[in-house]
Amino acid sequence: MNQQALDDITILDFSHLLQGPFATMLLADMGAHVIKLERPKTGEMFRQMTFNNRWLGGTESPNFIAWNRNKQSVALDLKAREARELVYEIIPKIDVVVQNFRPGVLERLGYGYAALSALNPRLIYCSGSGYGESGPYVDRPGQDLLIQGLTGLAAATGHGDGPPVPTGAGFADQVGAMNMVYGILTALHWRARSGQGQEVRVNLMAGLLAHQAQELMSVLNLGQDFERPRSGIAHPGMDAPFGVYETRDGYVTVAMSPFATLIRILGAPELARFDDAQTLFAQRDEIHGLLSQYTRQWLRAELLEALLAAGIWCGEIKTHLEVERDPQVQHMQMITSYAHPAIGRVKAVAPAVHLSKTPARIRTPAPGVGQHSAQALADLGVARDTIAALIAKGVLEQAA
Repeated sequence: MNQQALDDITILDFSHLLQGPFATMLLADMGAHVIKLERPKTGEMFRQMTFNNRWLGGTESPNFIAWNRNKQSVALDLKAREARELVYEIIPKIDVVVQNFRPGVLERLGYGYAALSALNPRLIYCSGSGYGESGPYVDRPGQDLLIQGLTGLAAATGHGDGPPVPTGAGFADQVGAMNMVYGILTALHWRARSGQGQEVRVNLMAGLLAHQAQELMSVLNLGQDFERPRSGIAHPGMDAPFGVYETRDGYVTVAMSPFATLIRILGAPELARFDDAQTLFAQRDEIHGLLSQYTRQWLRAELLEALLAAGIWCGEIKTHLEVERDPQVQHMQMITSYAHPAIGRVKAVAPAVHLSKTPARIRTPAPGVGQHSAQALADLGVARDTIAALIAKGVLEQAA
């Protein structure tokens, strides 16, 4: 079956880096036609940025490839008058606009919600920012690490006698992307009922606060200043034995589990004196240290086998390199691969949402800068001579 749930939706994607591109990739995986607008020659910022070694001697960024599959690239100088005229020409055929520039940037260029919705009242216009559209932080840079610090997430992670620890992935940006998708799909549903478009606004700070609802619920309502435990439990409301434990050859995690069962498996009956709800919370650092003395005597696999057999909630700590070999990951087929014209086979994480009748698909790899400039615009009804004139003026770039 070739049909997909969003294959009748066209998205004009002004976004860059992670938040916006991840959101539009998720929609593209479900069939949406995403036209990514990029700067001529250099393309968007993630093409030049990488936390990893590049492929092909520095020409391909894993960061960019990770978030931009299933899209077409149109390289357009958005500051040129002719570019604005072109966008105004095609906007009546666009369903959704996505952008994550700082507030006010696209408005000054003539691509804000007011200008574009006047040309297409059914348009859904989704903006992502760091801190919203106004307020004391509106001019601050809205980057993932900064948001993790400001919202308390970093301060709640790691050991209490060490520095705050941010997560090992762009969590604020990825939560923001999910909120974009949530908002866009909600707005599409409303448009199907009402015929009306609307503006969707998402910001990283609000998103990360919302995803710490249970932690903030405890702190805001119980009137307690929860201190980050030395044991690194990193959760303001969890009792022992919740945490990470060292073994002879690695680490395991233990979540909410009957304490009496755990100490029986570990052979630590003397720790029964702690088996009281208030004690398990108040003395969780001490308890963690005592339990660790026992877990360090086990091999990881043997400890997991014993704990799982007893119904203890536990698991391994795995590196990214180990994840590919994980039997559940393999069973779910969450690591896939596809052909990239410059690199060859690229291993990637598969779509995480499964639909029985209109499944997500990886149809095309991340595009080259301006790879689809002429064809994408022609498909939207722009005259070929107009496209040729824009290329000749340098406003539009078509990759060779």
